[in-house]
Amino acid sequence: MFYSSGKRGMAHSEMKMMTKIAVFGLLCLMAGLQAAAEPAWVSDQFEVMLRTGPSTTNAIERMLPSGTALEVLERDDATGYARVRTRAGTEGWILTRYLMSETSAREQLTQLRSQLDNASAQGSSLTSQLDAVKDEYDTATSRIDTLEREKRKLEQELAEIKRTSTDVLGINSQNISLREQLATLEIKLETVKQENRELTSETSRYWFMAGALVLMIGILLGIWVPRMRLQRHSRYDRF
Repeated sequence: MFYSSGKRGMAHSEMKMMTKIAVFGLLCLMAGLQAAAEPAWVSDQFEVMLRTGPSTTNAIERMLPSGTALEVLERDDATGYARVRTRAGTEGWILTRYLMSETSAREQLTQLRSQLDNASAQGSSLTSQLDAVKDEYDTATSRIDTLEREKRKLEQELAEIKRTSTDVLGINSQNISLREQLATLEIKLETVKQENRELTSETSRYWFMAGALVLMIGILLGIWVPRMRLQRHSRYDRF
């Protein structure tokens, strides 16, 4: 009896040992499997069967890839199928559960990527526009500085012109006075010329009258002297 109980004890120990070995081996196997495992996801690319009727017994017309745009013509709630038409005009039946009221996530992602690319392109364009605006601003600022300098220069020139114009007014006043004096002198000169012409005319008349008088005297002498000579000869002849 003691021997039997000892034998059962040894068998129980062996079973514990084998259980531990089995558990250890299982743990090692699981560790190896976990070490060799790689992450994976179910593909969102699949094809849906477009059939000639609303059942699996109907023939398949074609396979439609996910994201295909369809026009729903009617729905059969009893069979769970819907009659649809493709953009190419092909009609058929497809399981209603495969239809969505919006585009697939893949297409939405593609659209979002396209929008992101467009936004990036627009961002680049806006950056270029911003740089162009900055350049224009710098150019405008430089132009404003130049105009300010020109303005100050023109203000100085205007002040000089105003100062000079004051002198010009004085000079004009002097010129007017001198012109008046010149006009007075011209009048006096014309008066003197007129008097000189009158004197010259009177002198001419005087000399004309003197010449006429001399001429008359000469004529008279020319008449009288021969007579005097004749009278003297006649007197001498009497003696």
